[in-house]
Amino acid sequence: MNDTNTTGKASHPGIAVWDQRFAATEGFVFGTEPNQFLVRQATRLTPGMKVLAVADGEGRNGVWLARQGLNVTAVDGSRVALGKAERLARERGAHIETVCADLVTWDWGANQYDAVVAIFIQFAGPRLRPVLFQRAHGALKAGGLFLLEGYTPKQLEYKTGGPSALANLYTESQLREELAGFDILHLAAYDTELSEGNGHKGMSAVVDVVARKA
Repeated sequence: MNDTNTTGKASHPGIAVWDQRFAATEGFVFGTEPNQFLVRQATRLTPGMKVLAVADGEGRNGVWLARQGLNVTAVDGSRVALGKAERLARERGAHIETVCADLVTWDWGANQYDAVVAIFIQFAGPRLRPVLFQRAHGALKAGGLFLLEGYTPKQLEYKTGGPSALANLYTESQLREELAGFDILHLAAYDTELSEGNGHKGMSAVVDVVARKA
């Protein structure tokens, strides 16, 4: 079962676009299997941990985390996406709490999560991005983990998913600067083949981060 909460009005102008994209197919735009970077971090996660999955979309990552025994709150601005996430959770016998909210205005809470998971949240540009990173830091308990994967500027050459705006892409130096409040445990940029539905498909340029709140 799933608990659906609506917090305020999902007002970010891009949310309507995402609703339309998710509603255009009965299937899952980004597939139903978890992100492979996240899967590789499974040894850092233990059952019972409280996890916040931000911009979790159709739920592939949040549902996978729940199936590992984690207590998952999945937040997204798109009600359409969260409906699919709830469907996926039911099909796979998992429990997630879903919250429909704009991450820009939503209260992330303070010192309450063991991990914050942010996979391809690159709707945020250089002005907003540090704010979201700061909110992730604040939401984590001491010693909590921030797991982030995103595209690098080289992704504009591959055109296999992600934003078209250069400013929304990540570089290693930019991430080190904007995550200065964290201890960086892992940071790596590389090319890899992604197969995440039709949304992320083909050779891709990504960067992975595992950071810990001191």
